[in-house]
Amino acid sequence: MDSKIMTVLADRVLTLGPPPAEGGPYKHFKLTRDADGIAWLLFDRADASANTLSSDVIEEFDAVLAVIETERPAGLVIRSAKPSGFIAGADVNEFRGASDPDTVETRIRAAHAVIDHLEALKLPTVAVIHGFCLGGGLEVALACQARIAIDGARFGFPEVMLGLHPGLGGTARFTTLVNPVQSMSLMLTGRTIDARRARSLGLVDSVTQERHVRGAVKDALFGRLKRARPGLLTRAANVGFVRGLLAKRMRSEAGKAASREHYPAPYALIDLWETHGGSKAAMLKAEQASFAKLMVTPTAQNLIRVFFLREQMKKAAGSDNTIKHVHVIGAGAMGGDIAAWVAGQGFRVSLADMKAEPIAGAVKRAAELYGKIIRKPTEVRDALDRLIPDMDGEGVRNADLIIEAVPEKLELKQKVYAGLEPRMKPGAILATNTSSIPLQDLRNGLARPERLVGLHFFNPVSRLQLVEVVRHDGNDPQVLKQALAFVGAIDRLPLAVKSSPGFLVNRALTPYMLEAMVMLDEKIDPRLIDAAAEQFGMPMGPIELADQVGLDICLDVGDMLRTKFGDLLPPTPAWLRDKVAKGELGRKTGKGFYIWKDGKAEKAPLPETGPRVTDQMIDRLVLPMSNVCVAALREGIVDDADAVDGAMIFGTGYAPFRGGPLNYARTRGVENIVSTLRGLAERFGERFAPDPGWDSFK
Repeated sequence: MDSKIMTVLADRVLTLGPPPAEGGPYKHFKLTRDADGIAWLLFDRADASANTLSSDVIEEFDAVLAVIETERPAGLVIRSAKPSGFIAGADVNEFRGASDPDTVETRIRAAHAVIDHLEALKLPTVAVIHGFCLGGGLEVALACQARIAIDGARFGFPEVMLGLHPGLGGTARFTTLVNPVQSMSLMLTGRTIDARRARSLGLVDSVTQERHVRGAVKDALFGRLKRARPGLLTRAANVGFVRGLLAKRMRSEAGKAASREHYPAPYALIDLWETHGGSKAAMLKAEQASFAKLMVTPTAQNLIRVFFLREQMKKAAGSDNTIKHVHVIGAGAMGGDIAAWVAGQGFRVSLADMKAEPIAGAVKRAAELYGKIIRKPTEVRDALDRLIPDMDGEGVRNADLIIEAVPEKLELKQKVYAGLEPRMKPGAILATNTSSIPLQDLRNGLARPERLVGLHFFNPVSRLQLVEVVRHDGNDPQVLKQALAFVGAIDRLPLAVKSSPGFLVNRALTPYMLEAMVMLDEKIDPRLIDAAAEQFGMPMGPIELADQVGLDICLDVGDMLRTKFGDLLPPTPAWLRDKVAKGELGRKTGKGFYIWKDGKAEKAPLPETGPRVTDQMIDRLVLPMSNVCVAALREGIVDDADAVDGAMIFGTGYAPFRGGPLNYARTRGVENIVSTLRGLAERFGERFAPDPGWDSFK
């Protein structure tokens, strides 16, 4: 057999030491010893595709360590037997619903003792790491004396995404091993790094290929490996007065991303390191109390909920994707970016447009996107090869899925469909990216209306994870199933919605945007309106968002929804039409409500004296979103309250630490929401009237 093929195969098969005997004494681990007297401890969590650390796993780990301690092998290799990677972190299921910090601290203390036990073993230990090594998994690796990474491994502490910081000794071990400027930055952002970067930071001692693992293990255990050691800078950065200066800078950086009130975890981590960074023992102890306190905060519990909402939406996608070739019609901002994203996910994509310029623009944007998100130049090249410019629209004939992304005009779309349908192969699906036209109208005139679905992506496609999968009354259920699976296969989160004006997300977001326009009409400073939304926790205010989306699009969606919902929506001010007529459309034209330079809105800070954000301003902006979400549930647009919350978080960036607009209503209390809406309706008009759905909402 060709030696190259042999090498590739050797790199796919994990080196796991001597084969363990069948039916060993442990549920999640296998322990063997090789001819050199080296013990191989394989972590293979029962009934799971990835290793995670649960209470019973950690307990069993401790029992195995006790056996190793008495048997005194020549050295210990810790390795995962799962192809997916080393350890993906803690079992997040065990974090749900935690409400008593003392109980959490007791459990964390017990887990700490196990990791300390590993670190204290009186024999050489090495972790061999492939695939993902995250959170608690990285904390296990840090307690070993040496770490060997297989090329392609990824390392990180994503706990901050759950409103936490590392809790199994990682804060202390990582900052003493790796310069705190870098180690703290990784923990504060939750970013992952590759094996080469981990090596340059001193997090791992060597990077190797799978076929060289045995040799690398012997080098590590028998003292032939030059170990990464904390340098002078690392030691200096952990000195008291230097920590104080660095911590101040870290707090100011954290403040740019999120407030302490909404996201306490980064600040708790900085406080922990600033106070105890000079003593590993003190920091290990203080970490337990800090972690336990964070675990019971509403922020952590809501972010843990969001983690499970994402898992639930992934599951809704299913895994039976049959689509291989996608044809996109319309290479404008949305169509071009959809085509680029899909090709980047491994699909063959043909991109058609009437003119060559938009296609060229789309390919250029795709190259920029791939440069940011794909690591290897050869893979960037492959992704660009899969994105095929198609002026003649010939890709239609072979496509399994056709996505239409032409401008929002019913007649234009119907004309496109009339030319398309006769050329589509029999099993192909026709999808529209419309954000405003009901599918009932679009299907008129189709020979096979049962094969038409909506696939509504959000802008920017590469950042917003939601795709609304829109059905109409005459759909073939199999087509919907295929559409959901396709969304999952392109690493996006599907939300199944029934066709109705605005579907879910635009219908819920429109009153938020239009209310901001009414507030502008009342001469409230646009910066103050944006500040009110940001104070609630939205990623950006509605005025800036309107500029981002484009005032012409906001106006079109608002007009369309007003024809259906009338006075349930705020009126559209005449001056907004004038702005659009003058071509002041926001970011894309350089001027809207704000002046835009280099993709950023220019905003002077609010004056020190003058009006401030009030609770009423915040309620006027955010409560209509909860109200519409309840209406969408009552009308059966979406079947599941959790999916509604997930959609608003992943499709609009709705404050994740609040757990979604329905979860926010539950937390604040439905009675309070209803009475506040009634008060707003009396003062500002019927658009605030509480939806009848609140009566049955739980």
